[in-house]
Amino acid sequence: MLRTLRSLLRFQRIARTLARHDALAPLEEMGVAPGLVWFARRFSRRQAEGRPGEKLARALTEMGPSFIKLGQALSTRADLVGEQIALDLAELQDHLPPFDTAIAREIIEEELGRTVEELFLSFDPEPVSAASIAQVHHATVAPQEEAEEEGEGEGGETRPREPLQVAVKILRPGIEKAFDRDLEFFYWVAELIERTQPKLRRFRPVEAVRVFENTVRLEMDLRMEGAAASELAENFAGDPTYNVPAIDWRRSSRRVLTMSRVSGIPMDDRAALQAAGHDLGDVLTKAAGIFFNQVFRDGFFHGDQHPGNMWVDREGNILAVDFGIMGRMDWRTRRHLADMLIATLDGDYHRLAAVYMEAGYLPQSRDLDVFAQALRSVCEPIAGRPLNEISFARLLAQLLRLTESFELPVQPQLLLLQKNMLMAEGVSRSLDPSLNIWTLAQPLIDAWMRENRGPEARLREGVEDVLHGLRQLPALADNLERATEELAAGRIRLHPETIARLTNRPGGNLGRWALPVAVAALVIALVALL
Repeated sequence: MLRTLRSLLRFQRIARTLARHDALAPLEEMGVAPGLVWFARRFSRRQAEGRPGEKLARALTEMGPSFIKLGQALSTRADLVGEQIALDLAELQDHLPPFDTAIAREIIEEELGRTVEELFLSFDPEPVSAASIAQVHHATVAPQEEAEEEGEGEGGETRPREPLQVAVKILRPGIEKAFDRDLEFFYWVAELIERTQPKLRRFRPVEAVRVFENTVRLEMDLRMEGAAASELAENFAGDPTYNVPAIDWRRSSRRVLTMSRVSGIPMDDRAALQAAGHDLGDVLTKAAGIFFNQVFRDGFFHGDQHPGNMWVDREGNILAVDFGIMGRMDWRTRRHLADMLIATLDGDYHRLAAVYMEAGYLPQSRDLDVFAQALRSVCEPIAGRPLNEISFARLLAQLLRLTESFELPVQPQLLLLQKNMLMAEGVSRSLDPSLNIWTLAQPLIDAWMRENRGPEARLREGVEDVLHGLRQLPALADNLERATEELAAGRIRLHPETIARLTNRPGGNLGRWALPVAVAALVIALVALL
C-alpha cells in the first residue's frame, strides 16, 4: 500500500512534467493511469514545439539520470513507442551538469586508497564530459614500468619517456540510490500496464524493466565496462581498423575507470573528415566490417554505437569509447538470423516463416502460410532493388508491426541489435547517401555464409549434434541403471502405460530409437576414418 501511494504521488509529478513539455501522448496512447494523465493535461495547456519524440526527450532529460537511461532503452522499442519516437529518443543527449571536482577527487581516493597526486602526474579539474552515470576527466600518468624505453640520448643517457595521456571516468555520487528509487516506480508502472492493458501484455513490460535494471546496474559497475573494453580489444587484436582504449586496471575500481586517452573526428562529421583528407567510402567500409564482425563473428558488440562514441583517427581507422552497454548474441541466434537472411535473399518466404517458428519467435499455434504471406508483403516491395535504395529502418519498423499482428513475443536480445543497425544506417547516409553500409558489408556476409551456413557447415553441424547426443549416452545409461535399481527395490512405481511407452511393445519408444542410434554411431565411425 505504501509503495502504491509513493508511486501514485510520483506519477502525478512526472505526469505534470510531461504535460509541461507537451509530452503526454505516449501515456495517453498506452492508456496508463488515464485519470492522472487527464488531470495533468487539464492543468497544463502548454504547446511545445517539435515532434512528440523530441518533446518526450526534453521531458526525460529534465527528470534526471534514470529517465534519460529509460529514454535510451525506449529508443530500441519502436514496436512499443512507434518508429519516429524511437528515432527521436535515439538522439537523446546524455549530458548533465558536472558534479564538483572535489567530490570526484574524494571518490577516486576512497576507491583506490591513494591520493590523486600519488595516482596521477596531473589531473584536470574541468571534466571533459558529464553524463547521467558518470563524468570524465583528463589526466596524465607516469609511463608503465614494463613499457619499452624509447632509446638512449647522447652519452648513453636514457631519454625520459613522455607521460601517458589517460581519461578517468568517475561514477556520479548517489547514482545507485537514485536509480533504486526510480526503479521502484518503473516496476509499478509496468505492473499496472500488465494488469490493466491486455493488449500490451505481449510486450512484457515487467520483463522489459528487469532487462533495463540489469543493463543499468552493469553500467554502474565500471569494472564491467573495463572488462567489456578488454574483451572487445582482444576480439580485434591484430586488426588495425578498430581501436579500443587500453584499461589501466591499477587505477580502476567499481566507481573509477582509467583508460588510455584517444581522440579523433566524430564519425558523422562529414565536413571535418573530408577536410582531413579521409576517403568516406573507405571509412564506411571499415565501419561495416567492424559491425559485421562484432555481431556475427564474435557475438559481442558495442551496444551504443552512436557517432559520439565512434571517432576516426588520422589513419582513417575507427576509435571506440564508452563500453557501458554491450550486446551478446549466442550462436543459435546468429544461426537463425543468418538463415533468415538467406531465405529473404532467396525470396523463400515459407522457409523464412519456418525459421521464425524454429527459433521460437512464431508461436506454434499461428498459421505458417499466413505468416509467410505477411512476410512476403513486407519483403517483396524491396526485392531486387539495390541495397543503397533500401531503408532497413523502415523495413524493421514494418517487421515490428507484424509482431503485433501475429502476437509474436518481443525478443529482447534483438532490440539492441536493431537500434545499432538504425544508428549505423543513419551514419552511413549522413556521410554518403549514395552508399549503404550493408552493401559494403556484402563480401563479409557472403564469406561468413559460405563458411558457417553452407552445405559443408550444415553437415559439420549435424555431425556435431549427433556427437553431442552420443556423449550424453553414458550419463543416460547411468541414470537408466539407477532407475532400474530403484524400480527393483520397489522405491519407484510406474504406471503400466508408462512402462509400455518405455519398451519396444506397441506404442513404446525405446525399440524405435535403437536403429537410429546404431546408424548414427556407424556414420560417426565412417567420418572418423575418412
